Amino acid sequence: MTTTDAGQLPEVAIRRGLKDVYFDRTRASYIDGRAGKLLYRGYSIHDLADHSTFEETAYLLFYSKLPTGDELAAFEADLKASRTLPDEIFDIIHAVRHAHPMDVLRTATSALAAFDPEVNDNSIEATVRKGVRLTAQVPTIVMAHEAIRNGRQPVAPNLSLSHAANFLYMLTGEVPTDDAARLMDKDFILHAEHGPNASAFTARVVAGTQANLHAAIVAAIGALSGPSHGGAAENVMQMAMEIGEPENAAAYVQRLRSEGKPVMGFGHRVYKAEDPRARHLREGVRRLSLEREEPKWYHILEAVQEAMRPYARLGVHVNVDFFAGVIYYLVGFPPDLFVPIFAVGRIPGWTAQVVEQFENNILIRPLTQYVGEMDLPYIPIEERG
Repeated sequence: MTTTDAGQLPEVAIRRGLKDVYFDRTRASYIDGRAGKLLYRGYSIHDLADHSTFEETAYLLFYSKLPTGDELAAFEADLKASRTLPDEIFDIIHAVRHAHPMDVLRTATSALAAFDPEVNDNSIEATVRKGVRLTAQVPTIVMAHEAIRNGRQPVAPNLSLSHAANFLYMLTGEVPTDDAARLMDKDFILHAEHGPNASAFTARVVAGTQANLHAAIVAAIGALSGPSHGGAAENVMQMAMEIGEPENAAAYVQRLRSEGKPVMGFGHRVYKAEDPRARHLREGVRRLSLEREEPKWYHILEAVQEAMRPYARLGVHVNVDFFAGVIYYLVGFPPDLFVPIFAVGRIPGWTAQVVEQFENNILIRPLTQYVGEMDLPYIPIEERG
């Protein structure tokens, strides 16, 4: 540390955005950005995406182990039993129905705190139980708002369906196909946890003050609502619509690159190789495009990938959002629900991060270097020019 001439202030190393700063240890997930590797509690994202379910993956994040058959059945029953909302939450959703879905989700989740009997119990056991309830309740909030803002009665949760299938069911009132439900399930698995990203770090900052889980999740939802964090999937779909046809993709990409603008769905703050989650949605987009008789969306994405291939050597690779947005569109979600869908899958990961914060809690209080004026004389208001 050195001292500057102006004001004798110390010079310090600044890491804007806290880039490459380790603030704690974790057992929730491991990310190797250069190798394109992601593990949830030691398990490869590839194994989980191919063989697990969202319920099993959520159990893993909540309880730090894969469940037995009986444990998974009991956990699934707990999730299903928690899907309903208090009547007052529907009233709140109706009152703010014209707001953006993320603002509605944030508001309704905050209000849920008033109805949770363990809201002020920050023990690990209670925090996990609240996380399980929120995992079940958040999808109902999102789908209830979608119905209410369109003048419809919300579709009640179907307790016979899986988490992902029920989410799709609440959109239309129709039981989804097995392929659509499995693809949604896989999407939730891939989004369930991803280290101390902006929203997870926000949740930990709030938990660091000894606030409760609902407060931390509400803060995380607020962080996720920003377009630099949660908006990529919506932007990819907008890009695909602007391209219009596969043969337009190369010129579109070339124009963006020549203007120094990013191509949506490429590049990642962490990954310098292909996002390991992306491959698991690629085939899903192809199959869903054919099933819905809209294959051009898949072909547009393929054409964009081909146009971006030369930039892979610069570490600009496809990320999970590149395929997610088109999947949501084909399933029938309006674009402003794309970020809430992200939140639906992320509740277990946010809860896992908050639990780790509570396990060895400390107030998170970084520093900023002051570079303003020093020791200015106070001038009475009548003497100021």
